[in-house]
Amino acid sequence: MAFKKNPTQTPAPESPDRLFRDLPRRKHPSLYDHQGQILRTYVSDAVNVSDVALQLPTGSGKTLVGLLLAEWRRRRFKERVVYLCPTRQLVNQVVEEASTKYGLTVEAFTGQVKRYTPEAKAAYLSGQRVAVTTYNSLFNVNPFFEAPDIIIIDDAHAAENYIASQWTMRIQRSEDPTLFQSVVSVLRSVISDQSYARLTGNWNSMDDINWVDKIPTHQMDEIANELRTAIAENVGNGDHKFVWRMIGDHLQGCQLYLSATEVLLRPLIPPTWTHKPFSGATQRIFMSATLGAGGDLERLTGRNNIKRLQIPDGWDRQGIGRRFFVFPEMSLDQEDCLGLRRKLMKEAGRSLVLTPSAGSAEEIAKDVKASLRYKVFRADDLEESKTAFTNSSPAVAVVANRYDGIDFPDDDCRLLFVEGLPRATNLQERFLMNRMGANLLFNERVQTRVLQAIGRCTRGLNDYSAVIVTGEDLPAYLTDRKRRSYLHPELQAELEFGIEQSSSITAAEILDNFDIFLEHEEAWEEANQSILEMRESVSQLEFPAMDQLAAIVPNEIAWQAAIWNEDYVSAYEAAREVLGGLSDAGLRGYRALWHYLAGSAAERASSEGEPGFDGNAKQQFKKAKESAAGIPWLIALARGSKTEPSVIDSNHAVVQLQVEQLETHLANLGTLHNRTFSAFEKRIRVGLQAAGTFEQAQVLLGQHLGFNAGKKEVDASPDPWWIIGSIAIVFEDHANAKGEGSTIDATKARQAASHPDWLREHVAGAATASIYPVLITPATKAKQGAIPHLGRVAHWSLKDFLSWSEVALSNIRELRRNFTEPGDLAWRAQAAEALVNVRADAPGLTEWLSNRPAREHLIAVP
Repeated sequence: MAFKKNPTQTPAPESPDRLFRDLPRRKHPSLYDHQGQILRTYVSDAVNVSDVALQLPTGSGKTLVGLLLAEWRRRRFKERVVYLCPTRQLVNQVVEEASTKYGLTVEAFTGQVKRYTPEAKAAYLSGQRVAVTTYNSLFNVNPFFEAPDIIIIDDAHAAENYIASQWTMRIQRSEDPTLFQSVVSVLRSVISDQSYARLTGNWNSMDDINWVDKIPTHQMDEIANELRTAIAENVGNGDHKFVWRMIGDHLQGCQLYLSATEVLLRPLIPPTWTHKPFSGATQRIFMSATLGAGGDLERLTGRNNIKRLQIPDGWDRQGIGRRFFVFPEMSLDQEDCLGLRRKLMKEAGRSLVLTPSAGSAEEIAKDVKASLRYKVFRADDLEESKTAFTNSSPAVAVVANRYDGIDFPDDDCRLLFVEGLPRATNLQERFLMNRMGANLLFNERVQTRVLQAIGRCTRGLNDYSAVIVTGEDLPAYLTDRKRRSYLHPELQAELEFGIEQSSSITAAEILDNFDIFLEHEEAWEEANQSILEMRESVSQLEFPAMDQLAAIVPNEIAWQAAIWNEDYVSAYEAAREVLGGLSDAGLRGYRALWHYLAGSAAERASSEGEPGFDGNAKQQFKKAKESAAGIPWLIALARGSKTEPSVIDSNHAVVQLQVEQLETHLANLGTLHNRTFSAFEKRIRVGLQAAGTFEQAQVLLGQHLGFNAGKKEVDASPDPWWIIGSIAIVFEDHANAKGEGSTIDATKARQAASHPDWLREHVAGAATASIYPVLITPATKAKQGAIPHLGRVAHWSLKDFLSWSEVALSNIRELRRNFTEPGDLAWRAQAAEALVNVRADAPGLTEWLSNRPAREHLIAVP
């Protein structure tokens, strides 16, 4: 056969923007000004930088910029280039755009490595073509792309879950029962009875379901060997096996988080420097529509110095496309909202629904099929391609827990429902936000998720879609004027317009407005003009303390690297450097965490014989407690493993724990409107007025005050109980007594006196608690045979209890006025003071009850 000629090597021009002119198959005549601007800035400022981030708004041609950078570097420097996308559908989309729009030939790599064709692998390995693949293709224990020169990370804001997953073991009770139970059995020795009950599914309330905790460092060290053995023997052959290979020998570098449904084992920051396919590249280019200024990208990727290129001129005020926001829950009840959803879906033809959980997605899918008989598409149906959905009408796509990576531009979809959006997507985030009060740390991350969710159907300058916002967290987030001030001016104006249009409106009027928006003709033009006028009247604020959070990132990563390598002295010094940069008052929760981490590193160094570190540990633990008085987790655990907390500290911890649970309760009731809160409050008030509903209303009152409250209708069981921390109150209700003239008999007295024993035996968390039995009654007299049983039972007259309940209810309503979200340490301090002032705090209430023995408040009669 004839020998092949060497392929012609076309020299690359001096910059990527000039390369575009040399692509003969391109459909676009030229680059937009902003695309050329950022490409030239890259060449002048960042071509030799190891980590660089480009921010380009959605719809501004970010994919073309990334592809030109990839192709230019491949040609000019003869480099292997990997272009990463979050999903296979986006891989296919990028490859299609490269070929049909831009005249570039790139290679798609999806699925198993054994299915990659020899030609495709050779083209990448020889540097002949850019490889386009998913994050998971690079971030695994044995990637085909083991030595890329350039890595381009598209949608970098979505990278965290994909990157961290390589070092994250998420053990779910429902999915991994054997492994879960083996881990829980190890944890039994270092957690409380109540935590163990929650882990094993013994729940009493929503507070239990929302519970999250972290195993302290010294307890992790105590159980490390046993935990390692339990996981190794039960890990199985699934995905956990590969994660365990990455973290099994580095438990000292991981944190262990608990919830009512899962256990999460992972490092605080993913140690990407240990993954050579990623860390060994010449350059990593991160592209996103939303790059923060507080170092969040560095924390997500484990890179300590990412150079950010400025956003192109003009994009600071003008947005992408047009969104018409509707907040139906501001005016409609739940049933009317459901009916509106169905009618909007009929009007639109195709619609997309984003939900926070698989359960809610299933409910919506069932309703659509039953009421509308539309075809329903799920995330798996869209993974490879969205064509089947966009070719169907009517149709509804229902996607759970995915707020990025699924794009429907133009006529693909004009109607988006966002049914709630969780602030935290994993237990580590939940713990840091809700337990440590580190909300400032996640401001940018939460905002990015919101922006990604609401932008699924507006992908270009001329695109438009309606966004129907419902659920618990997202409506409150978007309607909060203070939070809106940190958003892009165009989005602020869209939201302001949507809030105005959603107030005092009927479902029929919402439908009329939606029709006008869909037509997008003259009737909409006037409304659009008002949005533009609003845009010019607002400005975007920067989140507080971003400069401090950005400055400490290198030291945070240094701490993680040192802990990973068991260098506890260096870890201690790195933690101290972090603390030196955290001075903003809003960061005191995060500063308290780092005092704790510094103390834990010092304690470990001391245990290995390093002189002087025992004192350093005690000092840091003390500072942790003092830095943020509103964090009960630290009050109880900042002692390290050496001393027990004082009574004052313990009582303070109980009050703060009560405030934490009050936060969760108020968040569950929602802050968008007062309907749900007022209905809950009414159930308590009305219920307390009748003997038949008194006990259930008492349970609700306990929950409303931040207690774990319950009642079991079994033989010999007490009436309601309230438990928080180490304090339990158990009631014997005598509300049906016939006024002050009634008498407590010996049977009723014995029941009340025996309730603590029953509670210890049957209720999680009560075994080691201080239990206070309380008799609530209008009676003023007791039989002589009852008196001996009432020495340790508190007396609370029904009249006084009802009066106190009313004061407590008013107090909670007042606190709610200033409540925005869990984790606000300033609100926690206000709430704790308010509870104490009305004697609704557990320590204060039980101290008062202890001084009211029933035998001294009831008159003995024959």
